[in-house]
Amino acid sequence: MTLFLALLGGLAFAGKAITHMLDDGAICVKTDFWANASLGPEGLPVAEGVKATSSTARLCQDSPSTGQRAAELGGALPWLLFAAVAMLLFSRLLDGVVQKGPFTETVARRLSVLGWFVVVGMPVAGLVVGWSHSWLVGSMAPIVGSGPTFAGSMEFVFAGLAAVIMGRIMRQGVRMREDLEGTI
Repeated sequence: MTLFLALLGGLAFAGKAITHMLDDGAICVKTDFWANASLGPEGLPVAEGVKATSSTARLCQDSPSTGQRAAELGGALPWLLFAAVAMLLFSRLLDGVVQKGPFTETVARRLSVLGWFVVVGMPVAGLVVGWSHSWLVGSMAPIVGSGPTFAGSMEFVFAGLAAVIMGRIMRQGVRMREDLEGTI
């Protein structure tokens, strides 16, 4: 099942990339740069004493450039690629458990690889997504500017670190069991 999900994620990645780059329609992006900006007296009809503020602005571009289209893709594709590769690594981990048992060198190594991928991959994917979004907003509204930003939550980095630590503990346990078996 996990291998199927990994393949499905890979197909979604490729399909979205191809169809989006060939699409010639408008692209839109939301930004919170103008968060809490006053809407002015001609804005929303609100009761007396109530202030109306904007929380997000939606910017749309007809006939976007190739760079803008690529930046829009950069807002979704890194997460699809990250999920597909993580599911593939998880599938390999489960295959190792089924074939050789849970407490083997192979499983410990695959758990560590999965953990390191999550620890490194989450921030990299978040940086690519955030920077793509920032650049796209900056290309549509130059006053905003663009720069490196992070997107998404980074809680999974802790899970990746836990997997790396568990892989290390399991590797030590395997070595201790092999030493014990060699002694007996």
